[in-house]
Amino acid sequence: MKLLSSLRLAIAALFPTLFRRAQLNAEVDEELLAHIQLRADDLEKTGLSRKEAERRARIEFGGREKYRQEIHQASGGNFLETFAQDVRYSLRVLRKSPGFTLAGVFTLALAIGANSVVFSITNALVLRPLDVPHPESLYELQHGNEADGSRSYLDYLDLRERNRSFDDLIAWGVAQAGWSDTGEEPTHQWAEEGSGNYFDALHLQPYLGRFFHAADEHGPNSAPYVVLNYSFWQNHFQGDRNVIGRTVQINKHPFSIIGVAPPGFHGTLLFFNPDIFVPLVDQEQVEGVSTLNVRSVRSVFMVMGHLKPGVTLSQAVSDLNAIGSYLEKTYPKDEGKMTFDLARPSLYGDYLGRPTKAFLAGLMLLTALILLAACANLGSLFAARAADRAREVALRLALGSSRRRIVRGLFTEAVMISLAGGTLGLTGSVLLLRSLSAWQPFPRWPIHLSVNPDATVYAVALILTLASGLLFGAVPIGQILRTNPYEVVKSGSIARAGRRVGLRDVLLVVQIAICAVLVTSSLVAVRGLARSLHSDFGFDVNNVILADTDLSMAAYKSDAIPAMQKRMIQALQAIPGVETVGLIDAPPLGDGENGSNVFTDATVDLRPSNAIADPFLFKVTPEYFQAAGTPLRSGRPFTWHDDKNSPPVALVNQEFARKLFGSETEAIGAYFKLPDGTRIQIVGIVENGKYASLNEHPQPAMYLPILQSPSSQTYLVVHSKREPQQLISAMRTTLHTLDAGLPVGIQTRYSLLDALLFGPRMATIALGVMGLMGAMLSITGIFGMAAYSVSRRLRELGIRMALGAQRKEVLQAALGRPLRLLAVGSAAGLILGILASRVLALIVYQATPRDPLVLAGVVIAMALLGLLATWIPAQRALLVNPLILLREE
Repeated sequence: MKLLSSLRLAIAALFPTLFRRAQLNAEVDEELLAHIQLRADDLEKTGLSRKEAERRARIEFGGREKYRQEIHQASGGNFLETFAQDVRYSLRVLRKSPGFTLAGVFTLALAIGANSVVFSITNALVLRPLDVPHPESLYELQHGNEADGSRSYLDYLDLRERNRSFDDLIAWGVAQAGWSDTGEEPTHQWAEEGSGNYFDALHLQPYLGRFFHAADEHGPNSAPYVVLNYSFWQNHFQGDRNVIGRTVQINKHPFSIIGVAPPGFHGTLLFFNPDIFVPLVDQEQVEGVSTLNVRSVRSVFMVMGHLKPGVTLSQAVSDLNAIGSYLEKTYPKDEGKMTFDLARPSLYGDYLGRPTKAFLAGLMLLTALILLAACANLGSLFAARAADRAREVALRLALGSSRRRIVRGLFTEAVMISLAGGTLGLTGSVLLLRSLSAWQPFPRWPIHLSVNPDATVYAVALILTLASGLLFGAVPIGQILRTNPYEVVKSGSIARAGRRVGLRDVLLVVQIAICAVLVTSSLVAVRGLARSLHSDFGFDVNNVILADTDLSMAAYKSDAIPAMQKRMIQALQAIPGVETVGLIDAPPLGDGENGSNVFTDATVDLRPSNAIADPFLFKVTPEYFQAAGTPLRSGRPFTWHDDKNSPPVALVNQEFARKLFGSETEAIGAYFKLPDGTRIQIVGIVENGKYASLNEHPQPAMYLPILQSPSSQTYLVVHSKREPQQLISAMRTTLHTLDAGLPVGIQTRYSLLDALLFGPRMATIALGVMGLMGAMLSITGIFGMAAYSVSRRLRELGIRMALGAQRKEVLQAALGRPLRLLAVGSAAGLILGILASRVLALIVYQATPRDPLVLAGVVIAMALLGLLATWIPAQRALLVNPLILLREE
């Protein structure tokens, strides 16, 4: 024996770590065996045999090897080693609970994916600058009292020459032109018309060939050059480098291709990608009319430039306002109040930038709430799981494991779930964002936006993932730190250590409130969209088809324009099934709108400041109102005799009559003046309508006979009961027969509204998806608490039922607390949702949270969610067999 003892001491001296481990394992075995025997004694008292009692006790305490390993890990080792051990142990624990693990990963994947998508869109629209050199100093000039940057070309020249704040100012506009290459039929292509210094002032270099410059301009139509967008060059010319120098036809005028823009440049509006770039001095050839020398006509869409180094925004605005005052005094008949403001040009200044930023901020807030709800859900599940693992945690503490090590293990489990969920969610969001980047929602317009995630998006997703894991992993820490291992081993639970209103209760209320906010917002958006689709536009959107073209694209001029327009109307009228055909130069709620100052008949000084109104202006044929479904309230309609040889007449809407004359009866037969002094007599009143946007207040509008005010812009409004696709084919064939060289686009009236309804539709879809995600998270949260409540009180419920309790009383005892929390959270969320939904009014027409249907819908939806979430726990509570349950206990 002395020899063996000496040998053991020698081995311990040579291998102290191994000896300590063996000694520690022996102590662990001894301690475990003592606890198992104690538990077996308790089980034996319930009527079990000694063998069965010991078997169940061993099952409850688990195998010995993992506790040996745990104690060894707690006793030492470097950081990397212990971290790797934590990861392996966490993987083993999570693998043993696949349902819990999958639920956690899927829940967090939804939340992280939603946040990644919304942040990526926000990053692309708001945070990411334009792809031009030095975008931080690039600003658009806006009107001081409105988010509109359009100017006359002559104003632009004065601003460019007189300002001292900008390196240079550029001007550009947008036009649709007829494009044809050798042997091709003409097609519609979108052109960006830029001032000669357009590319130079933006500091851009061509990808191929050269750009046009200010030196190329020598008066109207003096620079017949075209620069191709890189994408258009790739798609239309298959990247042929020999296109430089080729002659193409734009509106049947020859233009030379001189260059290709760099791949990353698609114009200075983020969402609008023109096909070609042409000099603004060629406006007459591109648009069919030239207004560059008319100061009263806003022929420039946007004016912008780079601020000089050291110049502040306030200094630049003061400089521009001084120039505005000079122009007001110098040209009083052409210029109204001219004040300026500066904005970023990427989203058309504040016109689209302000509502877009507000909506995206609201959307990011909602996705953050979804992430918070997911964390609350997972935190509640982690807390419940920690309670279920109370005996395991208590035993580890009793065996010498530190609370810090146990907490670190829980955090490791949480972070591993969050990393798996974040990876899955980010992968799904990348696939979705790629689809969105390739999506072109409007075939008619070159709307395209790259929202592919970049390094910023990936970094934010990683931060959210890690923060989420730490957040919901911290929920059960308090109950772990308060655990008394000896009481838990004796009682088998830590449930009595909790407060009357526990952390899980608070988390569930927060989660339900978030769900109610999302459901409220989604129902408000759906209701607003439904009203938008069925609101009164002032014209019929059903059974109406539009054929649009610009006769200048086929070189029609002067008297040839009205003659061709009349032939087109007659040809379409002859198609079987067509009821009425009218014509308008620019339809309400269409691509763009025209306006003109009007003056009272007594006004002599026709300067803009004396104008009584600035109504929308439309030029129409006599049949337009019948074809469009716009009712005539009083007076007479136009006739074909209202031509240039007849006295000028007009039809006006109700708002025009009210604003200028006080009533409709006073307006009939009255006169007003246009800026050129022409006296117009009002011969009829038509219904009000929507002209520029769905959420506009009533605006004045006037209609002039197209024979008295000719326009090459042509929208043929065809009213028919025939199926649209059949009629479109017949219309295309008929118009092609009249002139094969005239490009014509045909669409339904509803499709023309797609651009205006795009925002409300996308808002409704986004909020609907978020509402569904919130509902799913809420269901799992309520279900988790209800199921946990029932499982913890099965013995009590069995006793109640054995004593004769009614089903209603059992359900109230089992599910009363979760349902009360549901009511509290739903009420709080509904109030918050009503407040948050006000942001939707900027995007969705007629979106109001005070709609009784919305309020009722939220109440019903939350009640159904509660019923669905508690159905299975309720069935389990009602099916309790007290005899079996009490015998097992």
